[in-house]
Amino acid sequence: MRVIVVGAGVVGTMHAWHAVSRGHEVVQIERESEARGASLRNFGQIWVSGRAGGEELETALRARELWEAIGERVPGLGFRACGSLTPLRTAREVAVAEAAVARPDAAARGYRLLTADEARVRNPALRGAFTAALWCERDAAVEPRTAQLALKEQLLVGERYTYLGGREVREVVGTASVRDDQGDVHTGDAVILATGAWLGGLVRELAGPELPVRRVRLQMMQTDPLGEPLTTSVADADSFRYYPAYRGEALDALNAGQPQDPVAAEHRMQLLMVQRSDGGLTIGDTHEYEHPFAFDTVEEPYEHLARVVEAFLGRPLPRVRHRWAGVYAQCTDTSRVVHRQQVRDGVWLVTGPGGRGMTCSPAIAETTADRLGW
Repeated sequence: MRVIVVGAGVVGTMHAWHAVSRGHEVVQIERESEARGASLRNFGQIWVSGRAGGEELETALRARELWEAIGERVPGLGFRACGSLTPLRTAREVAVAEAAVARPDAAARGYRLLTADEARVRNPALRGAFTAALWCERDAAVEPRTAQLALKEQLLVGERYTYLGGREVREVVGTASVRDDQGDVHTGDAVILATGAWLGGLVRELAGPELPVRRVRLQMMQTDPLGEPLTTSVADADSFRYYPAYRGEALDALNAGQPQDPVAAEHRMQLLMVQRSDGGLTIGDTHEYEHPFAFDTVEEPYEHLARVVEAFLGRPLPRVRHRWAGVYAQCTDTSRVVHRQQVRDGVWLVTGPGGRGMTCSPAIAETTADRLGW
């Protein structure tokens, strides 16, 4: 079988990985020289802890297994089973964590409620004031700016993979064939359109104007090296307001009795923080849903995040050296893990994982491969 993959972000690259791993030939086409979208502009978190029970959690757990297995073959992914801690300051925040630990799927996630001292044993960099912390053992991380490149380098070692960068696919011709902007036609047995947040042009032509996927904009930042290990990923209690695993009476009480900081509420924020391989910290993020998106980044969210991080670390934040905005595609029905649609004979569109893309992409691609009988 010959598979044409359009898009070199993490979803497209994982489809290429599964196809090659199953013995098929792959041609991967990317309109940039390398992917530059949300697959690089994220935390690199393999984030199990906040996923909704059922299909979403099962997908995340399977993806976590696949990331670890692929990481053993491709050290350049920077896979590390670091887990995550969510420091808690108030009784209402602790109550949400206690409800999470009481979930029937808590053991699958690796949830435990820790004292502050126990949390500092796992992550000594957390010297600030908090009373307890939610630990999630199954969370992990990779290096987002280099993960796709590392996967591509491994794929190129074999003879069944071809990468074509700097080419934009303009049309579908016939069955399982596409034409790029250089006039070349690429014919296969299946075409996967993994075009990320690119939802106009060819995607709109093929899927129609009512595609149940929206674009979401975020702001993030990265610091100079911390100067010490941050041994786990870190979240704050605003993540309880964002992720579906924490919904329930305890979260309702938190929302009613402990309103979110006005800046965080305005920008639909949570804190997530991961240490990069060079020691710097990736910190975010905001969520903007209304179009047209702003073209600039605003400082108030960064100032809020710096205050929260410094309170947890008990020390000043290192100098911020990068700020950026990114856009990802999310199913409008946020309970759906991904939008997978056959748009022409032999052509499938796979998009809309939202903030789950980095976490779930290996399992999303595996499901595509299984359903198409690769």
